[in-house]
Amino acid sequence: MRPVYIATAYLGPIQQYCKMLQYPEVRIETAENYVKQTYRNRCVIAAANGPLSLSIPIVKPDTLKCQTKDIRISDHGNWRHLHWSALVSAYNMSPFFEYYADDLAPFYEKKYEFLADFNEELCHLVCSLIDIQPTLKRTSEYKTGITSDEADFRERIHPKKDFRTEDPDFFPQPYYQVFQEKLGFLPNLSIIDLLFNMGPESLLILQQSNSSVHSNPIT
Repeated sequence: MRPVYIATAYLGPIQQYCKMLQYPEVRIETAENYVKQTYRNRCVIAAANGPLSLSIPIVKPDTLKCQTKDIRISDHGNWRHLHWSALVSAYNMSPFFEYYADDLAPFYEKKYEFLADFNEELCHLVCSLIDIQPTLKRTSEYKTGITSDEADFRERIHPKKDFRTEDPDFFPQPYYQVFQEKLGFLPNLSIIDLLFNMGPESLLILQQSNSSVHSNPIT
């Protein structure tokens, strides 16, 4: 069975969790040089006026190159309060917000020093809530020569890249979204959008989004 390499992500997109479901072993890349403007420190949710990007501020490294595992979270801008307020505003009317809110709220109260630690603990929680059990392992060194026995999505799952061309095996299936009548269906948002809207059915949506045969793929 092929392992998959993915980047660490803050409440990563549905595409990333599809990979965790699809591959038996998930290798979280933390030995790379940190890359800005990615899902590593940001997620995208559906707010009342459209997609909203929430970014975790980081402490600027002392050197030009700094491994992801060494990136520290900044307290700048009261971001924890702002992010939680944005999640409440966007999803307090969703079917499952109250069901999961108590599980997620502590992540916006506790201070984490390192971004990778915060992302990893949050990822473990989300996996348990969805009921998927990937084997998650951090990388200890950056591997450039990915073989045919491995899958590499470290840079292919990216907010500025089109999943349709980067990942032809990913077919995001439509599901209920709070602001769908106003905004239309928004594919491949943060996993938290799926969880708050679909609850226990999130797993089914992930399974369907991994299938290569669909009657209603997002175009």
